[in-house]
Amino acid sequence: MRKILKLLKSKAFYIVTSLLLQIIAIIFIITYFSTRFQFFYFFMLVLSTIIAIHVCNRESDSSSKLLWVFLILSVPVFGGITYLLFGGRKIPKVLMSKDRQAYSDYKRYALQNIKTLEKTNGEDYTLDKMISMAWSNGYFPVYEDCKTKYFESGEVMYKSIMDALKSAKKFIFIETFILDQGNMWDEILAVLLEKVNEGLDVRLIYDDFGTITHLKEDYETWLNAQGIRTYSFNKIRPQLAVQMNNRDHRKMIIIDGFKAYTGGINIADEYINTKERFGYWKDMGIMIEGKGVEMFTISFLQIWNYQSHENSQYDDFLLPDQAFEKIHGKGYIIPFSDSPTDDANPGKNMHLNMLNGAVDYFWITTPYLVLDAEMIDALVLAVNNGVDVRIVVPGIPDKKLVYEVTKSNYEYLIKKGVKIYEYTPGFIHGKVCLSDGQSALVGTVNMDFRSYYTNYECGIWLYKTECLPAIKKDLEQIFKDSHPVTYEECRNVNPLVRYYRNILRIFSPLM
Repeated sequence: MRKILKLLKSKAFYIVTSLLLQIIAIIFIITYFSTRFQFFYFFMLVLSTIIAIHVCNRESDSSSKLLWVFLILSVPVFGGITYLLFGGRKIPKVLMSKDRQAYSDYKRYALQNIKTLEKTNGEDYTLDKMISMAWSNGYFPVYEDCKTKYFESGEVMYKSIMDALKSAKKFIFIETFILDQGNMWDEILAVLLEKVNEGLDVRLIYDDFGTITHLKEDYETWLNAQGIRTYSFNKIRPQLAVQMNNRDHRKMIIIDGFKAYTGGINIADEYINTKERFGYWKDMGIMIEGKGVEMFTISFLQIWNYQSHENSQYDDFLLPDQAFEKIHGKGYIIPFSDSPTDDANPGKNMHLNMLNGAVDYFWITTPYLVLDAEMIDALVLAVNNGVDVRIVVPGIPDKKLVYEVTKSNYEYLIKKGVKIYEYTPGFIHGKVCLSDGQSALVGTVNMDFRSYYTNYECGIWLYKTECLPAIKKDLEQIFKDSHPVTYEECRNVNPLVRYYRNILRIFSPLM
């Protein structure tokens, strides 16, 4: 009984109930007027037709176009209004009205890229192509002389994070999708409170949807009262608006402008395996030291300034070049962030660039495999070009419906030569890809529609860095721990299950 009362009083129950009531009200109003006023009925048909034409001509992937045209024409009276409520992907441009170019001199980043390109004399095709794409997709510069360290598990990464937090001298910035109270958060919180008492600038951003069932509604207020400056991103409200679908899926921890962490790891006990969910939770991440940290600082403050309506000057937190004189690393890195507020898709384009440029192999781990037609074609083309393409997905899913969509892609991809592995020990949540042992991507970007088009994401592209052998070693061990799915297995699935998965696949752009 207590659990039921707790559920009825929860914010999640209130939000879901309010949204359902709004949907029922809209259906009732449209049905009422359509059946009683012929003019209204034909107006809704014309509206749906116009919107269907708009969808066909919009700049987006073909899979989502097909889905929305199908939905609109299937229920033309309701289709147009449904698209207006849920079909857009972009939140208002106001988020970018205070972008980083207002605070930083981006000419120096452009010169930085030019100098790097001049060093290679245009002969390093992989590096040149990625620098050009990253700059065109969000003005993300390339960095040299940064140290990189790869973490093959959440447990190992967490230990490094705790050591870094304890050593902080000036500021700590944390951005996470999920924040759940437990051992991991308790230990981090204790350090943050200690650092606040020492006078450090400690700031926290967490996604409201990602914490809706984990934190009390007034928890943000409590944290602020303790001196941890906190904002929950894009607060969930009981309104039918596409903005509610744009979530902050980024994970980053920035220490003093010297160190930055990113990867798949949220702040919850399952990510460090002190709490078991879906078998062993396999996650991965990376730390960088050096000048490249400033891109994470800028990305964090960009969201912070929007949330808080204040202008934290970026230059107050960016360190001069002299501060990194003792830091020397191999290769190049491009830290980046992704946003649904523009037409650029750097996360997806990073994957495509690495895949299209691979000569020997392209290996990737992803918890969700929800692909559009363009990505499927790129995977198949790579195989046809002789590339060893391998994709690792969980053996035990966290979201069963999305897992069925993941499985719906198996048969076609395996038939075309893509190798798919299921991570047998449990749930693999890391988002890591490696191409030819020379370039890698570690961050928060899944191979799915949400990461590519809807969410805020971040990551680091690495080229000829010292951590690449560790990434390769980890992926090779993952293959050993995983089950290679065969074409015969796919064909032996119950025909009704296969049909069910194919139906779900049509709706995959909404997942």
